[in-house]
Amino acid sequence: MALVLLPGLNNLIEDISEEKKLPPAVVEAALREALLKGYERYRRTLYLGISEDPFEEDYFSNFDVQLDLDEEGYRVLASKIIVEDVESEDHQIALAEVQQVADDAQIGDTVVLDVTPEKDDFGRMAAATTKQVLAQKLRDQQRRMIQEEFADLEDPVLSARVVRFERQSVIMAVSSGPGRPEVEAELPRRDQLPNDNYRANTTLKVFLKEVSEVPRRGPQLFVSRANAGLVVYLFENEVPEIQEGSVRIVAVAREANPPSRAVGPRTKVAVDSVEREVDPVGACIGARGSRIQQVVNELRGEKIDVIRWSPDPGQYIANSLSPARVEAVRLVDPDGHHAHVLVPPDQLSLAIGREGQNVRLAARLTGWKIDIKNANEYDQASEDAVVAELIAVRQEEEALHAEAEARLAAEQAARAEEDARLRELYPLPEDEEESLDEGVEPQADALPSPADALAEEEAPEGVPSETGELVSSEDGAR
Repeated sequence: MALVLLPGLNNLIEDISEEKKLPPAVVEAALREALLKGYERYRRTLYLGISEDPFEEDYFSNFDVQLDLDEEGYRVLASKIIVEDVESEDHQIALAEVQQVADDAQIGDTVVLDVTPEKDDFGRMAAATTKQVLAQKLRDQQRRMIQEEFADLEDPVLSARVVRFERQSVIMAVSSGPGRPEVEAELPRRDQLPNDNYRANTTLKVFLKEVSEVPRRGPQLFVSRANAGLVVYLFENEVPEIQEGSVRIVAVAREANPPSRAVGPRTKVAVDSVEREVDPVGACIGARGSRIQQVVNELRGEKIDVIRWSPDPGQYIANSLSPARVEAVRLVDPDGHHAHVLVPPDQLSLAIGREGQNVRLAARLTGWKIDIKNANEYDQASEDAVVAELIAVRQEEEALHAEAEARLAAEQAARAEEDARLRELYPLPEDEEESLDEGVEPQADALPSPADALAEEEAPEGVPSETGELVSSEDGAR
């Protein structure tokens, strides 16, 4: 059997396995597939400038490559079916030729032949194709392993190390667990914190935001420092009561990248306690602020407000505007989630926050539209009249939306009814086939008998290769 020697094959596989963080078996499979594509390219180049390429897309599906790691080389093998008259030399072999070596060979059996070309005949184009395909297959395997490794992680927060910078993104090295190899992840500009210092080899906690399934040259993991999930993770790790379940985080509203540089990052966290004797806010803050300080340090000084959740919307809204002091909360439109919050004049700026950040975060946290009003200047009658107009406009929009949805549903039902009527008058070919299938009973003669299913003969051993050497054979029924 011809063998094309590849000196240093074992070292090559080991080096690629270590560099790409792939198992040696995966590298071997990629190399076999690349060599097979190289052989296909070699066969096609034989017709360049002579005639049109005669090979179809799946012409080489019966070919395979065998790696010999002991002798450091490879062979190209072809599975051929034994026939009386050969029509395709790449897929068939004559019975008379096989019987010269194996007398018990029969038509329909399959034999494996060595069709390895000489190393000098392989050609530069085939070698280049092999190299390109190997690189592509290794990238595909890396992408597949990363998807399997990170797609179902129970803990979405990872420790990341800054590796380099690409445009406005930071490329970081992350690992799915202790002892696992590092892979690259991208931290886009919009997911960075303004107070972070991204120097080389700096270690930070990041939130695994996305595992991309789209083929791309760069990292397919996208991480974030601005995601609210990172805040939840940090509190869960610092507050034992959250881990035990006596305190729970109900909602988080975060503005890690404010629209203006004059406003710093800020987060509001709503917490509640399952047990009455446990103070959820105090548990999250800790003695002298020790617990929340750890979270603030990890987020590089980000301001965090921990407020108590309440089932009463008015109380919840008042708490969410902390640290401002609220006099009253009027739920002027409960259906539309619209509230007026009355605060003393000296609390107006604090309730609104710099550039509206405090009230904006409170609205996100509670899900209510919040209007901050001066308690001393609030005219309830005029405000109610304005709100009544807003409610009327909202109800009119909702009615128009409901009417449009009903009209669309009626049109879809009428279209489906018309399609069904036309299909009865003018049946489609698949409809006629289905009706025929339903009316035909299966015949027992058409089904294979157990005896036929079990009747298999062992393949003859010792079939000649194209070089005259004996390889192997196997029953074509298999």
